Amino acid sequence: MGEQMAVAPTLEADGRADFDFFLGVWDSKQRRLKEWLNGCDTWEDYSGVSVARKLLEGIGHMDELTLEGPTGRVVGLTVRLFDPQTQLWSIYWADSKHGILGSPQIGRFQNGQGLFYDHEVLAGRAIFSRYLWTPISDTACRWEQAFSADGGATWETNWTADFTRRT
Repeated sequence: MGEQMAVAPTLEADGRADFDFFLGVWDSKQRRLKEWLNGCDTWEDYSGVSVARKLLEGIGHMDELTLEGPTGRVVGLTVRLFDPQTQLWSIYWADSKHGILGSPQIGRFQNGQGLFYDHEVLAGRAIFSRYLWTPISDTACRWEQAFSADGGATWETNWTADFTRRT
């Protein structure tokens, strides 16, 4: 009786359900800086629809996003995979203009927001990339992308996406 038994977290509490808020069909309004890490303040507006569903018995999610904007139509695919051992998500992106699955953003949700990071190369220089996911309510959420060329000391938000659930 003197020993306490360790209680394993439930499957839902380990983080694998963190993106469940995004399941379903969403309308999206997105803004993207025309140039990144060049002091640009010109934004381009896009609108689109995202359809998200679970994969792999709940340790994966995917969504397909169709966007219309100044550069034409783009179809994107996001694959999110949850590692039950590390309790971290890896977020992969591919789009119809490039056809390449990029390196993953890796992170987790804490205190009501998701933070995910990656090292990338932009115009020949190494940068940090950060995704911030904020579930606002059952019918709205927000995603932001930011880059840092100085090791994370400063960040330039270069893409925002606001989602509203279709009813």
